[in-house]
Parts: sequence; C-alpha cells; structure tokens
Amino acid sequence: MTELRVRDLMTTQVLTVKPTDTIKRATIKFAVDNSTGAPVVDNRNHVIGIITENDVLALILKYQNKLDRDTSPHSLLSLPMDGVTTDPALAEANRAISETKVEELMTRTVLSTSPDEKIVEALKKMMHLDVNRLPVLEKGVLVGAISRSDIIFYIYKKKV
Repeated sequence: MTELRVRDLMTTQVLTVKPTDTIKRATIKFAVDNSTGAPVVDNRNHVIGIITENDVLALILKYQNKLDRDTSPHSLLSLPMDGVTTDPALAEANRAISETKVEELMTRTVLSTSPDEKIVEALKKMMHLDVNRLPVLEKGVLVGAISRSDIIFYIYKKKV
C-alpha cells in the first residue's frame, strides 16, 4: 500500500489575493468562497504571503480599541463596513479598514508543502503551528492547497 501524498488530497482551485488588493476585496473573496484565508501571490503565482480572517479581525479590533479610547459610542461591528453612519469617527475607521492593502496585513513567512510530501507530515506541520491550510508549491509556484478539512473529508469519504 502506497503512502498518501499531498497531491492525492490537495485542492487545485485555490482562492488567492494580490498584495495590492484591499481588505474589503479580500474579505468579500473570503465570504464568496467560504474561506478563512488565502495565499497572497504575485503576477507569476509565487506565494509572497498569506492573509487570514484572523488578520482582518485583528485589524478591526485595533480600530475598535481606538474608538473606545476616543469614547465613540459605536461599535465597528454594529453595521456592515460599507453601511451608512452619521458618526464621522466610525465612518473613518470603516474606510481605513476597507482601504488597507493586503500587503500591510499579510504574514510574509509562509509555511508550505510540496505535492509529494506525505500527508501525515503536512498534517503534523498544520497541527504543530496551528494553521488550517498549507499552500502547495512546486518549483516555487502555487499549484494547490491542502487543508485540515481536506484530510477530515478523506478519512470517511468511503462511508458516505
């Protein structure tokens, strides 16, 4: 029996964002794709970073903390980021968050794997560093992604 490799379970249709995309654009992509993050790629599909929903939520909390210190009575999460508000401080925070570039928030050190790595080794990496997914690179180019969900779905796929 041959050992399962990353290529056997990886997704090849990977949601990606560009470093010049805004947080608004990246967040909309996350929502549409039902994803919690994405690799940041250059024009040659080389991974130069990764951005996750945690990065976006941390940015929101940073601005919320500033609003709280300035005694604004509003919460950033009380309305959609593109909602209408009469509070100028809230409107400015929403604008600043939405227009922030992905490259300003992304993590530049990216843990990745290759298509030929054993799936158990990729899982060990994800669990050890508490990441949900790994970009799959071949000769430095993004060719897919492997996630904890991909592994979970595989475990019992013959039972469904």
